[in-house]
Amino acid sequence: MPFVLNLIYLVLLLGCAPALIYRTLRTGKYREGWSAKLLGQAPLRIGDRPCVWFHAVSVGEVLLLRPIVRELGRRRPGWEIVLSTTTTTGLNVARRTFPDLVTFFAPLDFSWAARSAVARVRPTVLALVELELWPNLVWAAKRSGARVAIINGRLSRRSHRGYRRLRGPLGPTLRRLDAVAAQTEEYAARFIDLGVPSQRVRVTGSIKYDGLESNRDNPQTLALRRELGLSPADLMFVAGSTMDGEEAAALAAYRAARRRHPRLRLIIVPRHAERFDEVVAWLRGEGEWVVRRSAGEIPRGGSEPPPVIVVDTIGELGAIWGLADVAFVGGSLRPGRGGQNMMEPAAFGAAVLFGPHTSNFRETVEQLLARGGARQVADASDLARAVIEDLDDPEAAAARGAAGRSYVLAQHGAADRTLAELDRLVEAAPPRKIA
Repeated sequence: MPFVLNLIYLVLLLGCAPALIYRTLRTGKYREGWSAKLLGQAPLRIGDRPCVWFHAVSVGEVLLLRPIVRELGRRRPGWEIVLSTTTTTGLNVARRTFPDLVTFFAPLDFSWAARSAVARVRPTVLALVELELWPNLVWAAKRSGARVAIINGRLSRRSHRGYRRLRGPLGPTLRRLDAVAAQTEEYAARFIDLGVPSQRVRVTGSIKYDGLESNRDNPQTLALRRELGLSPADLMFVAGSTMDGEEAAALAAYRAARRRHPRLRLIIVPRHAERFDEVVAWLRGEGEWVVRRSAGEIPRGGSEPPPVIVVDTIGELGAIWGLADVAFVGGSLRPGRGGQNMMEPAAFGAAVLFGPHTSNFRETVEQLLARGGARQVADASDLARAVIEDLDDPEAAAARGAAGRSYVLAQHGAADRTLAELDRLVEAAPPRKIA
């Protein structure tokens, strides 16, 4: 199996090479970490303490680990914790978020790279966040004597259909998993359907809820309000995790609402860093005065109309949602994107809006809508109407925000249940000399 996988990966890598080279030259992405990824050059761990290796693909997965890493370090100060990511932005955020942890690029799933990384890290438990299912890495970890788990396990209908077609070759990998800590009963059933033994699958809930900030007066949000030049009298419309076409919808809604609410301000946070320049250029072409977050502090007042703020930094959206009176969650107006994390603005009690395409968060959307904790809009015109209605009726908007916040806070506890799984796996690891 490793030989066959290596061959498949090589063919795929060679096939993608022209596009990767083009994007590297054009955007600067993918420049870093190739030797570490191809050769498995993870940091060499010294000592024989229990070690939990978390693997998180990128920024979102790194940030959701905050409550787990914080509490694990408090409860088990004698354990070592290391963290790998796939992307450069993820690694940069990991280094800022967890300055005391060893962080590194995960190996590509070639057998030699996986074996090298596992031999250097020597984990007691390899914890894969959400669905980072790499057969050679799982095989190498299991062969070393480590336990392997998926935590915060998530398996969308689309991913489930794709994995079902590969159930034959993926079956051995799935059966090697020692535990799956799934977010929901639905996800748990899908993992079992793919071949994970049912006794190894538990529903622990979503860690994302535990790590959510819900206090608008937290230090980071207060600092952002000051640095962005915002007045307490300003009304804030935040469009976060926006994708192509959604900035236009947000701008149209903002312009329509400003005619009735002149104190309204707009903050746009594009989902992907490579679109920052494009979004700024487009807004300026539309005649807007645009200020980039990366430019530093923005003077308060003295301008009419005020600037549109584009947040062209990584890792600040979670705190920026705390500024929002009305929050539009992107990745949801066009099909094929599946939505983005609407729990973050809901936790702050913002009046949350999102489009019809939210398949990646189906259960959360259903629960929020059932409780009156969010509003789903059909298209750009409906978004504009919703923003205006929320600003015209702040009491109704606040009631929706309070319902959403109440739902999010009631979901806490997944981190504790996940930590119990990690404890169990470390205790069950076979005795072996790892120094």
